[in-house]
Amino acid sequence: MATLSGSCHCGKITFEVEGTPEKVYECNCSHCSRKGYLLWFMPRDKLQLKTPESAMSSYRFNKHVIEHQFCPNCGCAPFALGKDRQGQPTASVNVRCLEGFDLASVERVAVDGRSF
Repeated sequence: MATLSGSCHCGKITFEVEGTPEKVYECNCSHCSRKGYLLWFMPRDKLQLKTPESAMSSYRFNKHVIEHQFCPNCGCAPFALGKDRQGQPTASVNVRCLEGFDLASVERVAVDGRSF
């Protein structure tokens, strides 16, 4: 299984993730559309932080169930933490923050987050 590395823009937040995305979600909610997220969801244990969570800032909005992690230095938001519909810990990685990742290699799935 592949291990991909990622980071925020300045490199203060770094992480690795196990796997290779086959599809990513492009949400049209007010937050995701402004940030240009392309999200890859996975079980939380597939995301390994190389930077302690204490070095990150977080943002919650709407129902306050997803913790969007971002760098207090450059403002880049490489991933978010939360729980799936079954209550299991989950992570969503912004694939735009993965090193050397070919965005054209994955299927984009439109999500109507604006209607939730």
